[in-house]
Amino acid sequence: MKIAVFPGSFDPITLGHQNIVERALPLFDKIIVAIGQNISKKHHFNIEQRTEFIKKTFNNNPKVEVATYTGLTIHFCTSVNANYLLRGIRNGADYTYENSIAQMNKAMNENIETLFIPTIPELSAINSTIVRDIINNGGDASKFVPTAIKDKFI
Repeated sequence: MKIAVFPGSFDPITLGHQNIVERALPLFDKIIVAIGQNISKKHHFNIEQRTEFIKKTFNNNPKVEVATYTGLTIHFCTSVNANYLLRGIRNGADYTYENSIAQMNKAMNENIETLFIPTIPELSAINSTIVRDIINNGGDASKFVPTAIKDKFI
């Protein structure tokens, strides 16, 4: 079974995240959207809200699961028998950062491959940090998040 882990904070999940998962679905039997828990990081949405948002976004797709984890992503992959890490790439800076992580992960576990999927141009400016900033400053972030959760952002 081909299992991929798509890790992130998903604070909140965006249209970009959704698009990466949907485009990767034909490649895998299962994609686990894995919310990494970092207690030193301040999140806008709690872990329960982020989990709910992801479940609502993919509620019609049995190939997508949601999980939370702490510690190294590579250890989580091993614990769920995933041999693939899925990462979205918006630009060259993302590639440089993600490539370094992919190389370190490969050095820690040679059985796990990282696949980069480039963001489609119309979604390349969207990221969770900017969406949170819009929300925190009273803006309308609904056009940057999946349809299934837009009511949470209006």
